[in-house]
Amino acid sequence: MNFELNTPETSAPTISSAAMLSELSISVWTGRKKDKRASDDVTTQSHAAKGVASVNKKLLGDCEELVSIQKFASNVRTVHYASTMPWSDTGMRLLPTAQYFKYHEQMTQLQNEFDRLVQVFLDAYDWEVMQAQTKLGSLFIRDEYPTLDSLRDKFGFRLNYIPVPDAGDWRVDMGNETQNALRSQYQKFYGEQMERAMRDVWQRLHDELKRFIKQLDVDASGRKGKIYQSTMDHVMHLLDMMDATNFTNDPTLQLSQAKLRQTLTGLTPSDLRGSDMVRQATKRDLEEAIKSLPSLDM
Repeated sequence: MNFELNTPETSAPTISSAAMLSELSISVWTGRKKDKRASDDVTTQSHAAKGVASVNKKLLGDCEELVSIQKFASNVRTVHYASTMPWSDTGMRLLPTAQYFKYHEQMTQLQNEFDRLVQVFLDAYDWEVMQAQTKLGSLFIRDEYPTLDSLRDKFGFRLNYIPVPDAGDWRVDMGNETQNALRSQYQKFYGEQMERAMRDVWQRLHDELKRFIKQLDVDASGRKGKIYQSTMDHVMHLLDMMDATNFTNDPTLQLSQAKLRQTLTGLTPSDLRGSDMVRQATKRDLEEAIKSLPSLDM
């Protein structure tokens, strides 16, 4: 697929006022540790060279409370990435101002649940350590287990919001020529990052629409694809993102977004499953609407 982005030249203040940077950091105790003694035993028994094998053990075995935190943290990152767009290689993501309240409310709820799961685990920790003696047998070494206080510090959920820097604001003591060069370089960075962010949303929308169209398909034998509410929800979410990232108020983008929203608003999986006519019409409308996306060469 080839992208042809005709993004109008955008000044830094436009992005600065329409978006912010979101930085999410989640830390979770792995509960794993390399056992040097067991590693040496494996290499010795296998007549292998020292260091070619490594034995890593789960200090608490399959502790349900810890596994729940680890899985939840992964889901939080998924939600974060789904609601934001790439900005830099440092982990910061671009968040449209129009999406802030919805995003912040959702992330606050997730943080509260994360804190609850951590407390449940901490409450069960001493018992889990006792159980680990049975689970690990001779691999159990009590000194490898952190104290409850130090363990608490191994869990963290931090969310920071940072303004998008203004390319015209260089508060340093340097010559005008150097300032102009830096400003020009940063302006170019702005344009590239905005294009990258918009490309990310359009690519995700395109992929989700293709998935939805495939679900609406009926093969030669008459077998119908399975339709999922989650797919429809993802498409509607991405339409909101598409609207929020139209920083230049491009009328072509607005029209494409409106066509897709008109096709899907009020539609349910039951409607599509119960009527072949609705199913076919929806598929046709989606195929036509997706062709109008200016970023995609269909």
